Amino acid sequence: MMKKLLMLLAAILLPATLPANGNGEKYITHNVSAPFDMQPIKEYVFPEKQFPITKYGAKPGGEFVNTKAIAKAIKACNKSGGGVVVVPKGEWFTGPIHFMSNVNLLLEEGATLVFSDNHLDYLPAVQTSWEGLECFNYSPLIYAFGCDNIAITGKGKLQPKIKGWTPWFKRPKEHLEASKQLYEWAAHDTPVEERQMAVGNNNMRPHLIHFNRCRNILLDGFHINGSPFWTIHLFLCDGGIARNLNVYAHNHNNDGIDLEMTSNVLIEDCKFDQGDDAIVIKSGRNRDAWRIGKPTENVVVRNCTVVKGHCLLGIGSEMSGGVRNILMENCVATDSVFRMMYMKTNHRRGGFIDHIYMRNCKGTCAGRMFEIDTDVLYQWKDLVPTYETRITSIHDIYMEDCEIDRTDAIYEVKGDARNPVHDIFLKNLKIGTVHKFISKSSNAFNVVSDNVSYSYNGQNHLTTSSKRMR
Repeated sequence: MMKKLLMLLAAILLPATLPANGNGEKYITHNVSAPFDMQPIKEYVFPEKQFPITKYGAKPGGEFVNTKAIAKAIKACNKSGGGVVVVPKGEWFTGPIHFMSNVNLLLEEGATLVFSDNHLDYLPAVQTSWEGLECFNYSPLIYAFGCDNIAITGKGKLQPKIKGWTPWFKRPKEHLEASKQLYEWAAHDTPVEERQMAVGNNNMRPHLIHFNRCRNILLDGFHINGSPFWTIHLFLCDGGIARNLNVYAHNHNNDGIDLEMTSNVLIEDCKFDQGDDAIVIKSGRNRDAWRIGKPTENVVVRNCTVVKGHCLLGIGSEMSGGVRNILMENCVATDSVFRMMYMKTNHRRGGFIDHIYMRNCKGTCAGRMFEIDTDVLYQWKDLVPTYETRITSIHDIYMEDCEIDRTDAIYEVKGDARNPVHDIFLKNLKIGTVHKFISKSSNAFNVVSDNVSYSYNGQNHLTTSSKRMR
């Protein structure tokens, strides 16, 4: 009986290899435990054929431009039915890398891809997005559109040159005018192909990695040092695994990983050290997201470390397509973050945020352990008008069995009276020292805190059960 039970548990918990489908493709399936229905995540088994970039004319040393050689290797790999494009040990200077289906870009240990910082190298423009709005912009440094079964693996490094992008970190008048124009185009359903942003002094920086409308993605094992903009961005993707990554990026707007209108993703055993949010869930902005109608859902983040970042888990503020079924567990913030768990939106967004879970996570120092803010507009507050008001529905949010050494406040919930936040559950929280205030809540009901211990003004406290109705 015990032997049968052990065999059953192994079948449930261990990855399984699916037989080849009609196209001869094989996958490993990962069954991921979550407090919501989570379909198994498929990991493509790449053919063993290898395509070293040196075979296609690549040269190391950091001066020879390898863009064409890498593209030839990727094309040959794809044409042969798939396999592994190998970047050997050494420093390889390149412009944009564009993926094709069934390609694993393997960065061998000691291999470094050094990306140009000349914006002209990232033309012609490709279909991408800018802060939640679709457009044509400079090519991301690594880009895929409509690809299946793609991967970046190995122990090598992605190393963008940054100096050429640095003047773009500021948001001068020309950039703000371009942002306004894109906002207007999206608000009035201008076709995406007409939203050309890689012109003049618009200065809209590209992502480091941007996979758009792709399926079955694997990011495994490599290092990142710097990014012009968001670091890893999965946009309208289905099925992905990010594991064993070491991401360091402390330039302007350097989020760690952004999932936007993307489903069925596992992020595990990664390290993020960011100049902005670390692990971020988004789903498009305003009418553009309503047009697409795709939520971000069924995401599990586990066993990750955040050294620095604005938040351990951030949701929004681009979330108009909706966000649901998100679990973060067994993660730790080892240095300071602004917030451990943060949901942000505004009256233009609409959409929904529900069934979000944080469990068994630890932090060192934060401004807020938990926060919901429904009035986050940044520079957009006065820059552009409100064409349509839609209030975000926020409910069924859970933080359980979490700890932090010190924080300015345990929680702050700022709802909207037109659609109050409700059913927020904070349970089994252990806080070392609270510096400013315990909690605040407005335009919210059924905010429940239970078994919350903390020290405030030199006194130890334990909240056994507390419910705020408004």
